[in-house]
Amino acid sequence: MPRHLAIGDIHGCYRALTTLVDYVGLRPDDVLITLGDYVNRGPNSRAVLDWLIEFDQSRSLVPLRGNHEVNMVHARTNRAVYDNWIATGGCITLNTYAPSGQHEGSIADVPATHWRFLEERLVSIHEIDGYFFVHASVDPDLPLNDQQPEYLLYWVGYDDPRRHQSGKVMVCGHESQRSGLPITNGNAICIDTAACKGGWLTCLHVETGKLWQANEAGETRELHMKDLA
Repeated sequence: MPRHLAIGDIHGCYRALTTLVDYVGLRPDDVLITLGDYVNRGPNSRAVLDWLIEFDQSRSLVPLRGNHEVNMVHARTNRAVYDNWIATGGCITLNTYAPSGQHEGSIADVPATHWRFLEERLVSIHEIDGYFFVHASVDPDLPLNDQQPEYLLYWVGYDDPRRHQSGKVMVCGHESQRSGLPITNGNAICIDTAACKGGWLTCLHVETGKLWQANEAGETRELHMKDLA
């Protein structure tokens, strides 16, 4: 059976990402589910998107949309959103697109392949037996294919959530755990472990509860969900 491997908020932490996937030892039939927030704050958002796009061409990737991708896309056409995006890490993202010999990048420097990935490839929710995946949260009383409003999916953080009406466990990111450890109440698991804030990037093997972590310093460690109870 394929492994379902969920990775928390990457936020431009390319070294942590590549260290993590090497540490996990990806298999050909693995399904990689990334929980959004690929850009902003960390040092190399462009490289993260390049990696995801390349991986998506030959392997099984389920890339969720995070609030930082929502803002990046809207920043193309909305000045107020652009200003907010820049203030929340967008400037670091754009600088990774700076032309050779320059230190600052612009919206115009982002390649079309990246815009297509951000605008057309990302999804809001993904379901498997027993679990569903979302960047931030859902309304527990609404079916997963009827979730409204949008702010729950991308903006409302982990706050001791109730079990969804489907009975499935929610796997999410968005709410940065400064402890560097995932958090769970049995109804949901949050695996945003502050990779861009000196913490860890986390990969959860959903079927077994095994956890792998890596950081921008290239360090790695393993743990298990049962150790967090």
